[in-house]
Amino acid sequence: MNTVYQRWLERAADDSGLVRELEEIRDDPAAVSDRFYRDLAFGTGGLRGVIGAGTNRMNIYTIRRATQGLADYLNASGLPKAVAIAHDSRIKGGLFSREAARVLAANGITAWVYPRLEPTPALSWAVRYLKCGAGICVTASHNPAQYNGYKVYGADGCQITPEAADRVLSYMEQTDCFDGVKLADYEQAVQNGMIREIEDGCLDAFVDAVLALRPGNDVSRLKLVYTPLNGSGLECVKKLLEKMGVRELITVPSQERPDGNFPTCPYPNPEIREAMEEGLRLCGQVRPDLLLGTDPDCDRMGAAVPDGMGGYRLISGNEMGVLLLDYLCRTRLERGTMPEKPVAVSTIVSTDMAASVAAHYGVELRRTLTGFKYIGEQIGLLEAEGHPERFIFGFEESYGYLSGPHVRDKDAVNAVMLACECAAWYAAQGKTLLDAMKGLYGQFGYYRNGLLSREFPGEDGMKAMNRLTAALRTAPPAEIAGREVLETVDYLGGSTGLIPSDVLEFRMDGGAKLIVRPSGTEPKLKLYLSVRGESEAQAEADLAELSAAADRLMVNR
Repeated sequence: MNTVYQRWLERAADDSGLVRELEEIRDDPAAVSDRFYRDLAFGTGGLRGVIGAGTNRMNIYTIRRATQGLADYLNASGLPKAVAIAHDSRIKGGLFSREAARVLAANGITAWVYPRLEPTPALSWAVRYLKCGAGICVTASHNPAQYNGYKVYGADGCQITPEAADRVLSYMEQTDCFDGVKLADYEQAVQNGMIREIEDGCLDAFVDAVLALRPGNDVSRLKLVYTPLNGSGLECVKKLLEKMGVRELITVPSQERPDGNFPTCPYPNPEIREAMEEGLRLCGQVRPDLLLGTDPDCDRMGAAVPDGMGGYRLISGNEMGVLLLDYLCRTRLERGTMPEKPVAVSTIVSTDMAASVAAHYGVELRRTLTGFKYIGEQIGLLEAEGHPERFIFGFEESYGYLSGPHVRDKDAVNAVMLACECAAWYAAQGKTLLDAMKGLYGQFGYYRNGLLSREFPGEDGMKAMNRLTAALRTAPPAEIAGREVLETVDYLGGSTGLIPSDVLEFRMDGGAKLIVRPSGTEPKLKLYLSVRGESEAQAEADLAELSAAADRLMVNR
């Protein structure tokens, strides 16, 4: 490890900041180890990690190495030799995009680059619009400011498949980050046409494709507060809302402009109340019908609505998914636009309430592994069958939604459109989205879901997390929270019909569930909890019991 550290100290001359960082940790073995004990993991989500020096960090050298692997993969394939590139407001996002474009151009691959930050779904759109063989989005989604990432997309606009990721990784493993990377001069590559700017027409076509999916309810009376959380959503969301006819749009001033430091919310994730606090405070002053927030790369959307007691109540990702699924089914049936054999798609960790709603409307609900790429894959399968119109909606509990095949990833621009339409539709009946959700609970049962996260930082933490999941797999619990475990589903075994994945699901009596899944992007273990009660109070109590039992299960293993 010291040899690798010394080599980086000597060779990382293209970024003086990295050299300074390495010099500062020279006498700190733990800090050196943390940066060099492994290569930053590359998988179907690409790369994601803390910005800094070393093989286990996000920097220009790890970006170049990954892009060289992608270039080698494309050049060995029959895919188009062109790649679309986007970035959000993350620190060094523009720099990392330029470095990726330089590597592609040096390898004879045309790099199409958005001239300014744009949402992840706009990148998914651009891949197919420009007929590219792949796409790159430089983003760490909703992670804290010290993170950045590198998502890779296939020619279909989905994040790359595990098979493609393995092939890219195999090329990366043969590539030295200093001597094995081809690198073009950026300006020269622009002049010879190997690096090209994505024109505004592509982005306008993306917004128009989202607009074409609207059911068509009047939103002109809707009063809306919106926050892009200092990310990339402002341009596309404002364009969309203007075309929809929203007259009263108030943006949260402190979170309006792009800022990768995210000064108002250390964790810029609309799933977390802290990130939405600035918007909630503004709601207290201007009293909107709806508060919407999008994460930095604008693929996730959070919302809050009046609670009937003078405040505002956040809508969970599962609740919004159920609300939008029900709304789309209702309006499609009313207007005669429901296709034959309609399909909705959700994930194994999302609410079981979706199954009840889908069944009520005669919609087939398909379940996928966690990750919106698998929902996008289902759209691709329907398209291959000649019936992409059968797809009506997809969602995951982590605030990701999609109502059309225009992109193959979660799309917060699309979600903003749907939330506004849904809110306006209920407002015409004198109801809020909270009233609507209460009605659905009364109709289908009181479902409650929870999420616990247990962090395992550093090399020792990763080992401890692996030991814990191995123990749960070899000796699963017989009961949890006093409920008998009726079935243990091991998704790693490949018997579920889905690709093998390091996920364990414990199904208990009464319809309760506990799912244990290591995060694919962070050193943490995620525990997904699910219960159903006949009353709100019962469901809340059952969820609290299951949560406490799940926490004990993690500690006692």
